[in-house]
Amino acid sequence: MSKRIAGPEIERLIQLLAKVPGLGPRSARRAALHLIKKKELLLAPLSAALAEALEKVRVCSVCGNVDTADPCTICTDPRREQATLIVVEDVADLWALERAGAMNVRYHVLGGTLSPLDGIGPDDLNIAGLVARVAEGGVAEIVLAVNATVEGQTTAHYIIDRLAGLEVKVTRLAHGVPVGGELDYLDEGTLAAALKSRTAF
Repeated sequence: MSKRIAGPEIERLIQLLAKVPGLGPRSARRAALHLIKKKELLLAPLSAALAEALEKVRVCSVCGNVDTADPCTICTDPRREQATLIVVEDVADLWALERAGAMNVRYHVLGGTLSPLDGIGPDDLNIAGLVARVAEGGVAEIVLAVNATVEGQTTAHYIIDRLAGLEVKVTRLAHGVPVGGELDYLDEGTLAAALKSRTAF
Protein backbone atom coordinates (compact mmCIF):
# COMPACT_ATOMS: atom_id res chain seq x y z
CA MET A 1 0.00 0.00 0.00
CA SER A 2 1.48 3.33 -1.08
CA LYS A 3 1.75 6.19 1.36
CA ARG A 4 -0.21 9.37 0.80
CA ILE A 5 2.30 12.09 -0.07
CA ALA A 6 -0.09 15.05 -0.18
CA GLY A 7 -3.49 16.22 1.00
CA PRO A 8 -6.72 14.76 -0.47
CA GLU A 9 -7.26 17.82 -2.70
CA ILE A 10 -3.86 17.38 -4.39
CA GLU A 11 -4.36 13.61 -4.65
CA ARG A 12 -7.72 14.23 -6.36
CA LEU A 13 -6.07 16.67 -8.80
CA ILE A 14 -3.45 14.02 -9.66
CA GLN A 15 -6.10 11.32 -10.11
CA LEU A 16 -8.15 13.52 -12.44
CA LEU A 17 -5.11 14.56 -14.49
CA ALA A 18 -4.15 10.88 -14.84
CA LYS A 19 -7.45 10.31 -16.70
CA VAL A 20 -6.43 12.74 -19.46
CA PRO A 21 -5.24 10.83 -22.58
CA GLY A 22 -1.45 10.86 -22.77
CA LEU A 23 -0.98 11.39 -19.04
CA GLY A 24 -0.19 8.42 -16.82
CA PRO A 25 0.17 8.54 -13.02
CA ARG A 26 3.78 9.82 -13.12
CA SER A 27 3.05 12.50 -15.75
CA ALA A 28 -0.06 13.52 -13.80
CA ARG A 29 2.01 14.01 -10.63
CA ARG A 30 4.53 16.15 -12.52
CA ALA A 31 1.74 18.19 -14.14
CA ALA A 32 -0.05 18.69 -10.80
CA LEU A 33 3.18 19.79 -9.11
CA HIS A 34 3.92 22.23 -11.94
CA LEU A 35 0.41 23.69 -11.75
CA ILE A 36 0.68 24.10 -7.97
CA LYS A 37 4.09 25.78 -8.23
CA LYS A 38 2.65 28.20 -10.80
CA LYS A 39 -0.59 28.63 -8.88
CA GLU A 40 -1.34 32.23 -9.87
CA LEU A 41 0.08 32.00 -13.38
CA LEU A 42 -1.41 28.64 -14.41
CA LEU A 43 -3.68 26.97 -11.86
CA ALA A 44 -6.07 29.90 -11.33
CA PRO A 45 -6.53 30.69 -15.07
CA LEU A 46 -6.87 26.97 -15.87
CA SER A 47 -9.53 26.58 -13.20
CA ALA A 48 -11.44 29.56 -14.62
CA ALA A 49 -11.11 28.25 -18.20
CA LEU A 50 -12.39 24.81 -17.16
CA ALA A 51 -15.38 26.34 -15.37
CA GLU A 52 -16.18 28.50 -18.41
CA ALA A 53 -15.84 25.50 -20.76
CA LEU A 54 -18.14 23.44 -18.55
CA GLU A 55 -20.76 26.19 -18.72
CA LYS A 56 -20.49 27.20 -22.39
CA VAL A 57 -19.29 24.24 -24.49
CA ARG A 58 -22.02 22.54 -26.51
CA VAL A 59 -22.21 19.63 -28.94
CA CYS A 60 -23.46 20.81 -32.34
CA SER A 61 -26.90 19.31 -33.03
CA VAL A 62 -26.17 19.34 -36.78
CA CYS A 63 -22.67 17.85 -37.17
CA GLY A 64 -21.53 16.73 -33.69
CA ASN A 65 -18.61 19.17 -33.38
CA VAL A 66 -17.93 20.81 -30.01
CA ASP A 67 -18.22 24.59 -29.83
CA THR A 68 -19.73 27.34 -27.71
CA ALA A 69 -22.60 27.75 -30.20
CA ASP A 70 -25.22 25.34 -31.52
CA PRO A 71 -25.18 25.03 -34.52
CA CYS A 72 -21.38 25.39 -34.47
CA THR A 73 -19.37 28.04 -36.33
CA ILE A 74 -18.46 25.54 -39.08
CA CYS A 75 -22.11 24.67 -39.81
CA THR A 76 -23.18 28.32 -39.87
CA ASP A 77 -20.27 29.57 -42.03
CA PRO A 78 -21.82 30.60 -45.38
CA ARG A 79 -18.41 30.54 -47.09
CA ARG A 80 -18.15 26.76 -46.74
CA GLU A 81 -18.97 24.48 -49.64
CA GLN A 82 -22.41 23.05 -48.90
CA ALA A 83 -22.40 20.15 -51.35
CA THR A 84 -19.52 18.20 -49.76
CA LEU A 85 -19.69 16.56 -46.35
CA ILE A 86 -16.65 14.96 -44.68
CA VAL A 87 -17.57 12.13 -42.30
CA VAL A 88 -15.16 11.56 -39.40
CA GLU A 89 -15.10 9.25 -36.41
CA ASP A 90 -14.32 11.83 -33.75
CA VAL A 91 -14.05 15.58 -33.13
CA ALA A 92 -10.25 15.20 -32.93
CA ASP A 93 -10.31 14.01 -36.56
CA LEU A 94 -12.42 17.01 -37.58
CA TRP A 95 -9.92 19.35 -35.91
CA ALA A 96 -7.00 17.58 -37.62
CA LEU A 97 -8.62 18.06 -41.05
CA GLU A 98 -9.37 21.69 -40.27
CA ARG A 99 -5.71 22.26 -39.34
CA ALA A 100 -4.74 20.77 -42.71
CA GLY A 101 -6.98 23.37 -44.39
CA ALA A 102 -7.26 21.26 -47.57
CA MET A 103 -11.01 21.74 -48.08
CA ASN A 104 -13.45 24.39 -46.91
CA VAL A 105 -16.43 22.11 -46.36
CA ARG A 106 -18.83 20.87 -43.68
CA TYR A 107 -18.44 17.79 -41.48
CA HIS A 108 -20.36 15.02 -39.76
CA VAL A 109 -18.99 13.41 -36.58
CA LEU A 110 -20.02 9.79 -36.05
CA GLY A 111 -18.89 9.59 -32.43
CA GLY A 112 -16.85 6.42 -32.92
CA THR A 113 -16.91 3.26 -35.03
CA LEU A 114 -18.92 0.06 -35.13
CA SER A 115 -17.38 -2.43 -32.72
CA PRO A 116 -19.53 -5.44 -31.75
CA LEU A 117 -16.85 -6.66 -29.32
CA ASP A 118 -17.18 -3.38 -27.41
CA GLY A 119 -20.97 -3.37 -27.71
CA ILE A 120 -21.03 -0.39 -30.10
CA GLY A 121 -23.72 -0.77 -32.75
CA PRO A 122 -25.27 1.56 -35.35
CA ASP A 123 -27.67 3.09 -32.82
CA ASP A 124 -24.70 4.20 -30.67
CA LEU A 125 -23.28 6.30 -33.50
CA ASN A 126 -24.58 9.37 -35.34
CA ILE A 127 -25.25 7.42 -38.56
CA ALA A 128 -29.01 8.09 -38.66
CA GLY A 129 -28.24 11.82 -38.47
CA LEU A 130 -25.91 11.51 -41.47
CA VAL A 131 -28.52 9.67 -43.54
CA ALA A 132 -31.09 12.33 -42.61
CA ARG A 133 -28.74 15.15 -43.68
CA VAL A 134 -28.16 13.50 -47.06
CA ALA A 135 -31.88 12.76 -47.50
CA GLU A 136 -32.69 16.46 -46.98
CA GLY A 137 -30.84 17.19 -50.22
CA GLY A 138 -28.05 19.56 -51.14
CA VAL A 139 -25.24 17.06 -50.43
CA ALA A 140 -23.57 15.83 -53.64
CA GLU A 141 -20.52 14.10 -52.13
CA ILE A 142 -19.76 12.26 -48.92
CA VAL A 143 -16.05 11.87 -48.09
CA LEU A 144 -15.59 8.97 -45.66
CA ALA A 145 -12.57 10.14 -43.68
CA VAL A 146 -12.57 7.26 -41.21
CA ASN A 147 -9.45 5.66 -39.80
CA ALA A 148 -7.86 2.85 -41.82
CA THR A 149 -8.65 0.26 -39.15
CA VAL A 150 -10.90 -2.80 -39.33
CA GLU A 151 -13.57 -0.94 -37.32
CA GLY A 152 -13.24 2.16 -39.49
CA GLN A 153 -13.63 0.23 -42.72
CA THR A 154 -16.54 -1.81 -41.32
CA THR A 155 -18.25 1.46 -40.38
CA ALA A 156 -17.58 2.89 -43.84
CA HIS A 157 -19.17 -0.11 -45.56
CA TYR A 158 -22.19 0.08 -43.25
CA ILE A 159 -22.63 3.79 -44.10
CA ILE A 160 -22.42 3.01 -47.83
CA ASP A 161 -25.19 0.45 -47.41
CA ARG A 162 -27.33 2.97 -45.49
CA LEU A 163 -26.82 5.61 -48.20
CA ALA A 164 -27.84 3.22 -51.00
CA GLY A 165 -30.71 4.68 -52.99
CA LEU A 166 -29.81 8.28 -52.16
CA GLU A 167 -28.27 10.32 -54.95
CA VAL A 168 -24.88 11.04 -53.41
CA LYS A 169 -21.33 10.28 -54.51
CA VAL A 170 -19.32 8.46 -51.83
CA THR A 171 -15.53 8.81 -51.76
CA ARG A 172 -12.82 7.91 -49.26
CA LEU A 173 -9.38 9.16 -48.32
CA ALA A 174 -6.64 7.86 -50.57
CA HIS A 175 -2.83 8.18 -50.70
CA GLY A 176 -1.10 9.32 -47.56
CA VAL A 177 -3.16 7.58 -44.89
CA PRO A 178 -1.38 4.39 -43.83
CA VAL A 179 -3.33 1.22 -43.06
CA GLY A 180 -3.88 1.15 -39.32
CA GLY A 181 -3.16 4.88 -39.05
CA GLU A 182 -5.28 7.39 -37.13
CA LEU A 183 -6.07 10.85 -38.50
CA ASP A 184 -5.26 12.76 -35.34
CA TYR A 185 -1.64 11.53 -35.45
CA LEU A 186 -0.95 12.46 -39.09
CA ASP A 187 0.71 15.70 -40.19
CA GLU A 188 -1.20 18.37 -42.10
CA GLY A 189 0.62 17.72 -45.41
CA THR A 190 -0.32 14.03 -45.37
CA LEU A 191 -3.95 14.86 -44.60
CA ALA A 192 -4.09 17.47 -47.36
CA ALA A 193 -2.65 15.02 -49.91
CA ALA A 194 -5.09 12.32 -48.83
CA LEU A 195 -8.07 14.63 -49.27
CA LYS A 196 -6.95 15.89 -52.69
CA SER A 197 -6.42 12.37 -54.06
CA ARG A 198 -9.60 10.79 -52.69
CA THR A 199 -11.14 7.96 -54.72
CA ALA A 200 -14.56 6.35 -55.16
CA PHE A 201 -15.46 3.77 -52.54
